[in-house]
Parts: sequence; C-alpha cells; structure tokens
Amino acid sequence: MNIRMEMTEEEFDTRYKAALDSVLEAMAENSEVDVKQFYSLACVLENISFFSPVFYGIIQNAKKK
Repeated sequence: MNIRMEMTEEEFDTRYKAALDSVLEAMAENSEVDVKQFYSLACVLENISFFSPVFYGIIQNAKKK
C-alpha cells in the first residue's frame, strides 16, 4: 500500500522551524556546548530558517522528477 501525503508549504515551514527549535533547545540543555558556540549556532539556525520556502521548493521539484 503506497500512501502519499502531501504537505503544504505552511505545514512544512511550521515543522521545519519546530525541528530547528528542537535542535536549539537540545544545545541549550547540553552543558558541553560552549556559550559562544551556542550563540554562533543559534544565529546559523535562525538564518537557515529563512530558507524554508527554498527547501520546500527543492523537495517538491525532486518529487516531480
């Protein structure tokens, strides 16, 4: 049985940002992560979150091929 679920761009964006937030939370709770490293990675994750529509488009185009 092949069930194919399509995800809207809004749903993808919500789930993508939730995943990034989970990574950020895990880093914050880990005492081995240096504060400077945490800040740098938090900035990177925030910037990556802006590319959610691009990633969604790439995934949709890959599905079409």
